[in-house]
Amino acid sequence: MGMVDGGALVGKALANEGVEKAFVLCGGHIMPIFYGMRNAGIEIIDMRHECAAIYAAIAYTRATGKTAVVVTTAGPGVGNTPAGMMEAESLGIPLLQIGGAVAMGMRDTGDLQDMSTLNVMETCSKWARKVTSTERIPEYVSIAFRHAMDSNPGPVYLEIPTDLCFAQVAEETVNFPSNYRTGAIPYGDPALVDSAAELLVNAERPAVMIDDGARFGLGDQAGAVAALSDHLKMPVGLTGHACRGLFGDEYENPLLRMNAAGMADVVLALGCRFDFRLGSGKGIPADAKVIQVHTDMRQIGFNLRADIGIVGGAGPVASQLLEAVKSKREQPADVPWTGPPMTRDASSLPEPYQSQEMPCHPARCAGEVARFLEEEARDWTLICDGGEASVWIQIAATAYRSGQIHATGANGTIGTGPGLAVGAWAANRKPVLWYTGDGSFGFHAMELDTMARLGVPVVCVISNDSAWGMIRLVERFIRPDEVETKGQCNVELHHMRSYEKMVAMWDGHGERVTDPAEIVPAIKRAVANGKPSIINVEVDKVSLSPFIAGYAEMVKPSEG
Repeated sequence: MGMVDGGALVGKALANEGVEKAFVLCGGHIMPIFYGMRNAGIEIIDMRHECAAIYAAIAYTRATGKTAVVVTTAGPGVGNTPAGMMEAESLGIPLLQIGGAVAMGMRDTGDLQDMSTLNVMETCSKWARKVTSTERIPEYVSIAFRHAMDSNPGPVYLEIPTDLCFAQVAEETVNFPSNYRTGAIPYGDPALVDSAAELLVNAERPAVMIDDGARFGLGDQAGAVAALSDHLKMPVGLTGHACRGLFGDEYENPLLRMNAAGMADVVLALGCRFDFRLGSGKGIPADAKVIQVHTDMRQIGFNLRADIGIVGGAGPVASQLLEAVKSKREQPADVPWTGPPMTRDASSLPEPYQSQEMPCHPARCAGEVARFLEEEARDWTLICDGGEASVWIQIAATAYRSGQIHATGANGTIGTGPGLAVGAWAANRKPVLWYTGDGSFGFHAMELDTMARLGVPVVCVISNDSAWGMIRLVERFIRPDEVETKGQCNVELHHMRSYEKMVAMWDGHGERVTDPAEIVPAIKRAVANGKPSIINVEVDKVSLSPFIAGYAEMVKPSEG
């Protein structure tokens, strides 16, 4: 077999795992890994910032179900990634970050980038280790994947000192592990499944809730969720985005996007974590029976009682429930208890989405984008970024296929958009519409250059209120007197900065829009250009999204 370096061993080990994509930023400590991956047939997509590379891996993995790898150089390269790793952890995304490090023999000598990055990564990864022998690189890669893809999936970190990457070893002396992990997704306890089916069959108002924790517990049985919904005519509320579109076209079947848990008498929660996004479960009626299904036992009963708690994957358990329900109720239900489902399109969105006001209401901006996607671009991928901007567009968005909508999770991380756009495109090469606020746009805007270099057809629509809008709006309620007398405190941005001019660097289409009626025509002109483009839309500074309106009501000082 001959001699190989550590980088080649990394490439072979990743290829053996089935890795197809790596999102990276180069550095001298890790270059042998790049050559090893390239020679192993892995597509390497290089970014402009390491954290954006993590976001790209999140979108790719979420869209395809295949684990992506991120490779970052030593010291600052690794240090740029914790926010992304925490985002992946909050979403339950299995990914592997390989970080470079100072040579083993140079540790604590003050050599270049001699930093304790492993200690940092232990705090934001579900598992983190340093490789100490070149020959053991494939073994550690296999261990990393076993941890990343267990019943509680998440991001893991593997640190490889640079001398181990460059070291040459005899390939025949290296063990490449095989059959070292199972891809099995656990089924539920049959007795508990039967009890849950009994509750569902006898319910007058059954409803399903699905969160991001279900994504990697579905396997190839996502269809069982849709079939269960259809048999009992149960509405399905998706609280996250990882599973959007996996159960069918939400436009053709509105039941697949109808959260009716607040009126239900039996709630089936698949992969749900009842944190603040789900109101800690407070929105579920106190007398409703709750069936919780999760591969992570720690989430069952978290903040909300589990009248029946089933440890298992969302797909297998849904399949079991479907069989049990059909044995108890052979004939499917005629109509949903919520009434005949009505197909919702952009024209039927709530009143703010139809607003004629100028400056443009932020809901109207989102509604125009939703109309474009509905009428012109149903196969495009939608990236939702920002605070208020993200809330408005997520309300308006419809998933017509799986892997179509990407947004942040429980961490509320902003600035994820550019990385998510690259990762989602890498998954299927479909065009992307990146919807963002002006604040979030600034985090990783130079990834537009990455998209131009890679030929990613993306249209970026900026909902521009010239501020860190979510904070600005809330502060008016927390400190009304101070804001009135002294003004806002460091939440304003330059008024309508001409971000659209950035695209001149690669001859993309840039346009500033003030009239909401011109948003869709501007997007069409950007599409015709074919290169990464920016539509910079001026929106008002006063309209509160439903999310922030509720929060503002909660935090504003009481009178008297």
